[in-house]
Amino acid sequence: MNSDAASAASFLPERKMKEDLPTIAILGTGGTIAGKAGSASATTGYVPGSATVEDLLASVPGLEDIANLTSVQVSNIGSEDMTDEIWACLVKETESQLKDPEVVGVVITHGTDTLEETAFMLNQVLKSEKPVVLVGSMRPATSISADGPMNLLNAAKVATTPEAKGKGVLVVLNDEIHGARDVIKTNTTNCDTFASPRLGALGFITGGRVSFFKESTRPHTLKTPFTSELLSDHKHLPIVDIIYAHSNGDGRLIKAAIQSGAKGIIYAGMGNGSIHCKDLPELEKALEEGIPVVRASRCGSGEVVDSSPEWTEAGMINAGTLNPQKARVLLQLCLAAGYCHEKTAEVFLKA
Repeated sequence: MNSDAASAASFLPERKMKEDLPTIAILGTGGTIAGKAGSASATTGYVPGSATVEDLLASVPGLEDIANLTSVQVSNIGSEDMTDEIWACLVKETESQLKDPEVVGVVITHGTDTLEETAFMLNQVLKSEKPVVLVGSMRPATSISADGPMNLLNAAKVATTPEAKGKGVLVVLNDEIHGARDVIKTNTTNCDTFASPRLGALGFITGGRVSFFKESTRPHTLKTPFTSELLSDHKHLPIVDIIYAHSNGDGRLIKAAIQSGAKGIIYAGMGNGSIHCKDLPELEKALEEGIPVVRASRCGSGEVVDSSPEWTEAGMINAGTLNPQKARVLLQLCLAAGYCHEKTAEVFLKA
């Protein structure tokens, strides 16, 4: 299924249920985990989203011994092509599954390129304590030592683990359990790519056993101010552009973002969100026009806090430990909710 068909999820045949097992829903969106290559040795140059969610389930021995499975093909794309429309469809289907009293959790197969953004978005808008687990892979399904089957098996184990309840949206790859707020993709091709810089994983799957050691204290799911209506009412979330800071800045891209209709700007600054002196006038113009500006960092880890009084007095909001792409999602949700500048700043402070 391509992105144009994302609004109509494909429901797949039901299986015979075992009374002694819990039920989980598997939602497929595509990605490398559903990718196929021309040879078993190929780990790049494959076509993502070539296999269906049913193909994935059939490739995992023992999965049927963990839970009763229902499956829905929401989309089948490489996650670099993720859209607001697919997000809206995914949120709708996830909520529907979570409301089913027979379903104890949801597993979402997803490409790794934008997995962290989808996980963070779901972490903000879903209103359930039931586990929602995103899973992907770095090697296509046809590869020697493909990591997808074990990742999917582990994700199913996490989704059926009582301790996973109430911990927010989770990401499971490479035997690790991460929280949606902090996890990021850190390597282009390595299987050990997902990490939560400075803050660490929430738990691990070792020898088939799920163990949690901590949880996120920041607002998620039931404790955020957002609801799924923001996506159903806004199939296209407000435009927020990320401007990447660099030496010899000149403000051109900031000016272009404003002129082309950006409703918000994430400035991926140097170090502690530092702003080039030639970018600053254009950011100030954005603020004067009522366009919120959030200072994030291009560093990859660390917290953006108040630095230059000039930036703070201009009304710029700090992203805290959120990376630019997650700060973008949060600002989109704030704008879709109609929040004023003060309310938006409060949300970022607590996020």
